[in-house]
Amino acid sequence: MEKTYETERLLLKILDKSYAEMLEDYYLRNKGFLEEWEPVRSEEFYTKQYQEEQLDKELKDIKNTNAFRLWIFKKQDDCKIIGSVGFNNIIKGAFLSSHLGYKLDKDEINKGYMTEAIEKGIEIMFNEYLLHRIEANIMPKNKRSLRVVEKLGFYNEGLAYKYLKINGKWEDHIHMVLLNEKV
Repeated sequence: MEKTYETERLLLKILDKSYAEMLEDYYLRNKGFLEEWEPVRSEEFYTKQYQEEQLDKELKDIKNTNAFRLWIFKKQDDCKIIGSVGFNNIIKGAFLSSHLGYKLDKDEINKGYMTEAIEKGIEIMFNEYLLHRIEANIMPKNKRSLRVVEKLGFYNEGLAYKYLKINGKWEDHIHMVLLNEKV
């Protein structure tokens, strides 16, 4: 099911488990950087076997239209993962919504890659999945992340108190939303 989407500077790929080693490398390179923004990870998380299992699960979720994740590569280096854009908890019916999550390599921030990748992901969610609403929940201290979604037209719907357990602590999150006015 491997599929690739292109933007001006990036390749956005749906991956199968043959990419597990690349994914393991991505997480090991960025372990310290991502800890501040993600749940506590077990040592097992940083293994090839665990990443193979995760990639299998991702493909199953994409097939069942429950989730959709694109892994980010620069066009000039398609052997190194630099991040991901994920749309999780895709709900159909009257809600037509999903949650957006994203992460980028510590050495690639502030270059516009994340905005470029999310923009393509939004296009897919709105035009192919026909979603009405994309929600991004972001910690108030994550100013870079807030700037990315604001540039893409998301608006603030309020503060979710102690919303997610991040790095072992319940953190407040700003609830940012983008609506597809065509649906």
